[in-house]
Amino acid sequence: MTDLVHSLLDAAAADSPGRYAVRDATGRWTYAELAERARAFTTWLIERGVRPGDRVVVQSPTRRELAAMFYGTVRAGAVFVPINKAMKAFHLASVVRDAEPAIALVTADLAVNMREVATAPVHDFDDAWAEVLQVARRPGQLPAPEVEPEDLAALIYTSGSTALPKAVMAPHAQITFASRAIQAEMGYRADDVVFCRFPLSWDYGLYKVLLCALGRSEIVLDDGESDLVLLRRMRETGTTVVPIVPSLATMITLLAKRSEGPMPPVRLITNTGAALPAATIEALKETFPGVRVVRQYGQTECKRITVMPPEREQDKPDSVGRPFAGTTVRVLGPDGAELPPGQVGEIVAEGPHVMPGYWRRPDLTATTFRRTGEGVLRLHTGDYGSLDADGYLYFEGRRDDMFKRRGIRMSTTEIEAAAMDIAGVRAAAAVPPGEGRDLTLFVESELAPKVVIKELSVRLEPAKVPAVCRVLETFPLTLHGKNARKALIDMLEGNDR
Repeated sequence: MTDLVHSLLDAAAADSPGRYAVRDATGRWTYAELAERARAFTTWLIERGVRPGDRVVVQSPTRRELAAMFYGTVRAGAVFVPINKAMKAFHLASVVRDAEPAIALVTADLAVNMREVATAPVHDFDDAWAEVLQVARRPGQLPAPEVEPEDLAALIYTSGSTALPKAVMAPHAQITFASRAIQAEMGYRADDVVFCRFPLSWDYGLYKVLLCALGRSEIVLDDGESDLVLLRRMRETGTTVVPIVPSLATMITLLAKRSEGPMPPVRLITNTGAALPAATIEALKETFPGVRVVRQYGQTECKRITVMPPEREQDKPDSVGRPFAGTTVRVLGPDGAELPPGQVGEIVAEGPHVMPGYWRRPDLTATTFRRTGEGVLRLHTGDYGSLDADGYLYFEGRRDDMFKRRGIRMSTTEIEAAAMDIAGVRAAAAVPPGEGRDLTLFVESELAPKVVIKELSVRLEPAKVPAVCRVLETFPLTLHGKNARKALIDMLEGNDR
């Protein structure tokens, strides 16, 4: 078993060449076609001077060509750097300076910003792809260089608490281990159709390409279409697996209530980004009878940490699952000592999926990725939780979500979960107390603020009931569909001026 990312595609193309691999709004490719185009892209890069270790920046809507470019880049020994199409010029400039790409590919509608900030050659995405197809028609391809499992395959830029770019370094070995570990729990099948609404610049989207290769499944890259046709597209494609974030889950259940057509044959739903409220899980199960809704926990820094196995979903309803085989989760106290079951502390992960650190950020790497006296690399997540006696993890909140109010420690997560338990609340985000403001809750609902506060007082201790509730028509979201808490804080501060 090889630990190279492109070996996952090679294996799928070898034993399932005629199975469909990837589809977008313009067409679909089999695994043989995807592999052929990926190899042609490797040759295209080598002919343009890209060498092992060079960064290849790609900014584009989510199209099937991106999957081929990903596999083709890593086969060349280069580092794939996907950038969200919605990234603005200010942020883009700092990311491109940080990555120092040898080459950049960008669609015409996004080219102006890239050409202003990149010193490397910038190629039009569609022109470059036309050249790749010409390469694919040639009788032979250039030999690819030797690639080692410890070589970097991708840089995944994530949001951070500072203005500095933060990219997780993802080597081949860690990516392939995490992919196989997730597949062992999820069980993607050759008859699965995975409907992906997320960009490949987010690891949640990128890993779906790899999981589909392992399962010989087909991935549908859905980008830019109206939300109103979401269910119709899922029906048309025969969707069986749906990765979601809470905002997408809410949208799907609302659309399903208004739909008169049959539901797509969804058997598996996976969640990330934030905890999925129990009411939303129940709504999904009512919408798709027999569906398995998977609770899980992880970070880009090691991809995934725990997954809830189906046989324990009912008897551990508040847990986010158990660690993968070959990995370890510990909960540490402030002094670094391991805490017994039931006690809340920092979640720390160990295993072959822990990434080596952040690109060109030795200070942050030293804080987050630490070695024990025995030389074991640990990811200090900065998140808080507890383990039970069976080794199942209970997530309490992220570092930025935890705060004290009236002497009581609490998290925005538990307040948001209580809000989502109120009938009529479609989305919720709590903003901790800050300079000049008290604990505030934002909700998307038709309910009056005083009704929400009253309902929360039934569900929470008095200190945890927000002082203020604000109702929004729609929530500001991050590029990945999570609640944009910074935008909510800016909204509060703007109103205070």
